[in-house]
Amino acid sequence: AFCRGELDEPADAVGRTPAQVAAEALAALPMPVLCAMEGDAWDAGLELALACDLRVAGAGASCRMAHLASGVMPQAGGTQRLQRVAGKAAALRMLLLAETLPATEAHALGLVQRLTPAGGAQAEAEALAARLAAGAPIATQYLKEAVHRGMERSLADGLQLEADLYFLLQTTADRMEGIRSFQEKRTPRFEGR
Repeated sequence: AFCRGELDEPADAVGRTPAQVAAEALAALPMPVLCAMEGDAWDAGLELALACDLRVAGAGASCRMAHLASGVMPQAGGTQRLQRVAGKAAALRMLLLAETLPATEAHALGLVQRLTPAGGAQAEAEALAARLAAGAPIATQYLKEAVHRGMERSLADGLQLEADLYFLLQTTADRMEGIRSFQEKRTPRFEGR
């Protein structure tokens, strides 16, 4: 299994479960976060996967949110992230009916961005990570910030955030390297400055 999360985890002194702490930490990382799902991504395990930016699943993977069957509800972002990724109707279906979705259906709903043959998720996630690592790190960070923070704002405010981050990006050495490498017809060498 990728992760069959516990439905009844003990909370810490502030009332947060380990799944909440882990999901918040993953979602807060400034760089893109990928996960490779082979087997089951159930309950709090699916909540952890949803806190990642990109999800790759092997054909044998499955996704489920069966919290209601145990008399609880998601506590690590499941009600919020699931609907933002798969849409309100699909989220309600998964949350209310506790259906287990095969990887192919999870892919069709957008829960999984890449579907591989069984056993291939890790290699595909590593290939995607290598592509991301070759890119401009500051631009990647700003792009992630614009998407995530922009979703929480009006369109006008989101567009302003995008413009502000774009303006900041123009002051970086990586941006100048991108221009130089284009002019010199070579692969850029970004350094994160």
